[in-house]
Amino acid sequence: MNLNDFDYQLPRELIAIYPAERRDESRLMVVDRETQSISHHIFHEVVNLLPQPGILVRNNTRVFPARLRGHKNPDGGRVEVLLIKLIEPNVFEAMVRPARRLKKGQKIDFGELTGTIIKKLEGGTRLIEFNCPDLMAKLTDLGEIPLPPYINRKTAGIDADRYQTVYADKSGSVAAPTAGLHFTPEILNKLRKNQVEIADVTLHVGPGTFKPVKSENIIEHKMDYEEYSVTGDNWRKIKNSQAPLTAVGTTSVRTIETILSNETPKLSGMTNLFITPGYRFKRVDHLLTNFHLPRSTLLMLVAAFAGLELTRKAYQVAVEEKYRFYSYGDAMLIL
Repeated sequence: MNLNDFDYQLPRELIAIYPAERRDESRLMVVDRETQSISHHIFHEVVNLLPQPGILVRNNTRVFPARLRGHKNPDGGRVEVLLIKLIEPNVFEAMVRPARRLKKGQKIDFGELTGTIIKKLEGGTRLIEFNCPDLMAKLTDLGEIPLPPYINRKTAGIDADRYQTVYADKSGSVAAPTAGLHFTPEILNKLRKNQVEIADVTLHVGPGTFKPVKSENIIEHKMDYEEYSVTGDNWRKIKNSQAPLTAVGTTSVRTIETILSNETPKLSGMTNLFITPGYRFKRVDHLLTNFHLPRSTLLMLVAAFAGLELTRKAYQVAVEEKYRFYSYGDAMLIL
């Protein structure tokens, strides 16, 4: 398929720069594939919209303070670092700016923390070794939550709470699984009372989630690898349930479908599964998701699930009805 098939025009004022006042007060568009109908709701109504009994699969990854701002040692030039993946207790793979001026051996000071570039990797990322064995603990004080580039503002106090799901548990993502940002403990408890079982998977979201698709033929695009895992207990819930399964977000979909793509289910590993129209879903019955960027791999997954024409129709209606888009925006439930 052609990249232009996944393009649409979005007025800038519809990009959500801040979250809704309350998580569950976001708007919720419901798209019914069988009837091709679209209806409009508030997110807290989801407790009566999901199939009951059912099973809800959510991604419990946690965003860590992955952005560091420092200075080159000794000349003092400003440096911005986005940590991607912990390789060893004190070594991270990272994206750096300005990249051309940061060579092997360059030291960078981040207050009381110092990092040294020890290797340049394919794709332009660097390995940075820090002078601190308990690095993740230090990041709590020194790092920032890395907001997506389209949220064109500085990180604020509200983001430490609202750019995490209420069930975030396993630290390792540089971006939130945003479909889950709308849930509250109260909604989750009501769903359980309504016989909706909840199962967790983990997929640590990397910067590749924002990587633009440049190939006109989308099949030529290569996804970055991301780490996933699921416990045996949670996998048994997913595998054994006969109830309709609703995946919270594209990352939950990709985790479930990755595991089922193996002849023998592999409950942890790396995935670069790229889901495009024509893909045959193995287990996911319904999808809860946000509204995604034009030409993005996330939008392509949604189109694979809902159908390209219905997806286009839903996005056109969302723009006309002034839904809020992207990470802090509104939600869509595809039945």
